[in-house]
Amino acid sequence: MDRTELGAHIAARLEAESTRLREQWTQTAPINHFHIDDVLPDDVARQIRAAFPDTSQMMLRKSLRELKYVSAQMDAHAPLLEEIIFAFQMPRVVELVKAITGLRSLYPDEHLYAGGISMMGPGHFLNPHLDNSHDKDREHYRVLNLLYYVSPDWSLEKGGNLEVWPNGTKAEPVTVVSRFNRLAVMVTNQHSWHSVSKNASAEQRCCVSNYYFSDHPVGDDEYFHPTSFRGRPEEHVRDVLLQADAAARSAIRRFFPKGVKTTTHVYNKKR
Repeated sequence: MDRTELGAHIAARLEAESTRLREQWTQTAPINHFHIDDVLPDDVARQIRAAFPDTSQMMLRKSLRELKYVSAQMDAHAPLLEEIIFAFQMPRVVELVKAITGLRSLYPDEHLYAGGISMMGPGHFLNPHLDNSHDKDREHYRVLNLLYYVSPDWSLEKGGNLEVWPNGTKAEPVTVVSRFNRLAVMVTNQHSWHSVSKNASAEQRCCVSNYYFSDHPVGDDEYFHPTSFRGRPEEHVRDVLLQADAAARSAIRRFFPKGVKTTTHVYNKKR
């Protein structure tokens, strides 16, 4: 399947579930999110998982903040992976997500700034964080995160699940299981703390990620912040270190709004 056919399947599922998804989106405030299962035919979703590259072809992000493999250079991998990434950027899919969320202007990101594919092996994690509020050029607000999971037979007990923290990082999170063939869509703004729990299994948790951007912030107030991390409730020392790191990054961005170096996590089509 190409991106047009894949996008048509995604759009059909969103349209069929649109009323329920709108209700779920509204009811999950203040960190609005929804999820939908069986997004694609089962065999197609399994082909997407099988197309994921070996970790030697991905970049390992390893720090106090996170541990996972990522890639945005889609032409370096199996063609099906590029097709599924951009299937989520097809106009009808974007239009339906806009209608479900009620957000104003929405733009998919052809550069895959912080998007692409990710793979989390045993022990991998992503600490609670706020996503960067804007695109790489600080021209549009980053407002939605779309996460499509393709690891068969994934369950809550395996970890590696999406967590949202509506009451802050000292309270209990809401968990969205990274179930096979599930799409999770969540808001990203100045309050949307989220994380991925540690992968407690011996398997790889694989995800296809997109961000949507907008001319407008979520809500009435303008805001600007870099990606900021916190420790989990039991991680007291890590929390102090990550708060210091976030403060330093914020200070740098105040003086250099577009950053001090060019990000490498984009799709460089002219490579």
